Amino acid sequence: MKILRINHLGIAPKAPTQAKSFFESILMLQNQGEEVVADQKVRVTFFEAERSRIEILEATDPSSPVAKFIEDRGGGIQHVALEVDDLEAWLKALSEQGVQMIDPQPRRGAHNTLIAFVHPRSTGGILVELVQEMKEKVHAAK
Repeated sequence: MKILRINHLGIAPKAPTQAKSFFESILMLQNQGEEVVADQKVRVTFFEAERSRIEILEATDPSSPVAKFIEDRGGGIQHVALEVDDLEAWLKALSEQGVQMIDPQPRRGAHNTLIAFVHPRSTGGILVELVQEMKEKVHAAK
């Protein structure tokens, strides 16, 4: 089992249009498009930054975790996503160590991935997303 890289930083800005313009027009990062992840109630805009991404997160519903984050904290980095080689093996190992998970099973994430979030109670207050990139199109998480 290995952590391969920082896959992306999820940023929940108070002004998503301005944030997207900054990353695309000012920093000239390549906009890789948008995707809505309905079960997370979020629209994600991807920007390529060498071998990782920046994701601009916009709530699609006032009850979403991203909306709550912005309400509580006023925007900023919402999570760090670590790419792993075998998500199921990581989930099993973390469970055996007593790590509290938000997602005890993998689920479909944006950008053709399987994901699982580690609860901030187990990380010192940091929301950590574990990501497994899929070579073939993911149709549904387990």
